[in-house]
Parts: sequence; C-alpha cells; structure tokens
Amino acid sequence: MTSSSWAAFRAAEPDFADSVQARFGQHKHHILATLRKDGSPRVTGLEVNFRFGELWLGMMPNSRKALDLRRDPRFAMHANPGPDDTMEYADVRVSGHAVEETDPDVLARFIGEVKPPEPFHLFRTELTEVVSTGVENEDLVVRTWRPGKPLRTIHRGTDDGTPREIL
Repeated sequence: MTSSSWAAFRAAEPDFADSVQARFGQHKHHILATLRKDGSPRVTGLEVNFRFGELWLGMMPNSRKALDLRRDPRFAMHANPGPDDTMEYADVRVSGHAVEETDPDVLARFIGEVKPPEPFHLFRTELTEVVSTGVENEDLVVRTWRPGKPLRTIHRGTDDGTPREIL
C-alpha cells in the first residue's frame, strides 16, 4: 500500500490537511490503535505533534504502544471527539505506518522545540488514509484521501439517503 508524509498530503490537499490538523489541535489527547503481538487491537491515549512538515507520535520508553509499533508499524488514530454529541466538528481519523525516528539531529531538533519528558520514542507517520466525517447542511459528508488519489467526497443527504459522490 502506498504511503505519504504529512508534507506530501498537505501539498496535495492543503485545505483538507489544514482542517484535519485544526481538528487534532482542538484537544490535547487522541486515540491511537496499534496491533498487539497476537494481532488483536490495542487502543490507547496519545498526544500528537505537527512539526517540521510531519505528523509525530511521541511515547514513553518501552510503552506497549511503542513496542507494538516497533514490531508492526500499522496504526490508526482518531481525533478526540470532544465532550458532546453535536457533530459540530468533523470526526477525523488518519491511518498509516509509524517510522521510529533515530536520527540524533532530528531528535535534538524535536527536543529543542517540544521539550518532551525524556527518554522517549518518537515516530514519524507515513499516511495511507485520511478520513473526515461531518455534517454540513444536514448532509453527512465523508471526505477520504489516499496517496496518489484525488480527494473523494461523498454526501449522504436527508432526502432519500442516496449517496452523492463529488470528486
């Protein structure tokens, strides 16, 4: 499956990337799904960081989620849905592969700007899918982006429920 950096996603779909980043910026903690050794899912809380044109995942040393990603880099991450059920803001999720950053210069730059508790694991994301689901003018609107493909938008209206795709 093709993957893409956050910077490449942003270059391909700047408005969509801005809205996804803003959605993650609304709350400090989000939900990360990784795969356990036996293949079953593990869901944990996580802070994210957008910096240097990348989407970063930082973790405590030898945390279960870090060990999961070292063994199998596939992940899905869901933006914190917030405290209410109004769907005022889109529901956002990103999926892909996490690549552990070991370059001392990159780590030093990150530490210099973010000042995370040390030691820590730092993973750069390679995206395979970005999805936003929200309500606009009483339509359910699903936007999906995958590397190398155009942004796909589907509206499911309240009239007859028939999906209308807009590319």
